[in-house]
Amino acid sequence: MMKTTVLGAGSWGTTLAVLLAEKGCAVNLWAHRPEVARELELTRENACYLPGVSLPDNLRTTADILEAVGGAGMIVTAVPSQALRETLALLREVPLKDTIIVNVAKGMELETSKRLSEVISEMLPSVSPERVAILYGPSHAEEVSEKQPTTVVAASSCLETSKKVQEVFHTNMFRVYANTDIVGVEIAGSVKNIIAIAAGISDGIGFGDNAKAAIITRGLAEMSRLAVSLGGDPMTVSGLSGIGDLVVTCLSRHSRNRHVGEQIGRGKRLDEVVSHMKMVAEGVPTTKAVAALSKKLGVDMPITCAVYEMLFENKPAEQAILDLMTREPKQELEK
Repeated sequence: MMKTTVLGAGSWGTTLAVLLAEKGCAVNLWAHRPEVARELELTRENACYLPGVSLPDNLRTTADILEAVGGAGMIVTAVPSQALRETLALLREVPLKDTIIVNVAKGMELETSKRLSEVISEMLPSVSPERVAILYGPSHAEEVSEKQPTTVVAASSCLETSKKVQEVFHTNMFRVYANTDIVGVEIAGSVKNIIAIAAGISDGIGFGDNAKAAIITRGLAEMSRLAVSLGGDPMTVSGLSGIGDLVVTCLSRHSRNRHVGEQIGRGKRLDEVVSHMKMVAEGVPTTKAVAALSKKLGVDMPITCAVYEMLFENKPAEQAILDLMTREPKQELEK
């Protein structure tokens, strides 16, 4: 089995490291903080982010990133999207020409509005874009760690790379599909977090199922428009990274982004909400990045713009919803 390194010891990174180790892979799990790496190695459990899940014996933890990636045929980046660039900067001098890089964080870079695969290619120029992949889909760490049935998609511009990632991660309870539309998969997997915040806001206000169904459906339209404008396949949003992840993120009690929205809908300020969260809600910085990108490209994304106004301009949720509902009527399938 291929030696694999997972960068990032949060709930998702730890879950995937355990999954690979249980398949028989030799796995190194890198934690940014040395004290976290020591605790994981000592207790064989990530009590902070994944309590109750034992770390297999063939899973090593370390805070030395050069030691972690040494000899790895595949590196999985599971750090928060806004920490990806600085993490990859630590690998600039490492020979990675033959290494596959798989990103599993969902979001877009705040300062540049770049997709995370673009950040990887920019920061690791020795790695061919054809060896960069992403693994997205409806996959809460809590359920994957309990070996509940889950399906995701491995996407790369190169089908061979997609299939290799599929082979490495696929298990009886973690089904992986291959896809070559990395643009569409990344956009879908990023925008869905923004729409989940909107769904949470609707819940927080006290709106019902009709409102949430409208948010999910019209959010899917925004996702498709942005993906197509960047060269993605409109059919991709009908897949696992699109409607699949959108539905689970908008409805699930595990969703951090839906939770943020719910608190905003109840009248709390963003800084107050995120200060009480242990894990990152990727939709918050992604809202800023996508709002800027859609404006630059001239892509109509009214739900995204409304979420931006509520999060960063303190626009009252009720007023934002009213403004959305009273826009000029349009054809449903208008592009």
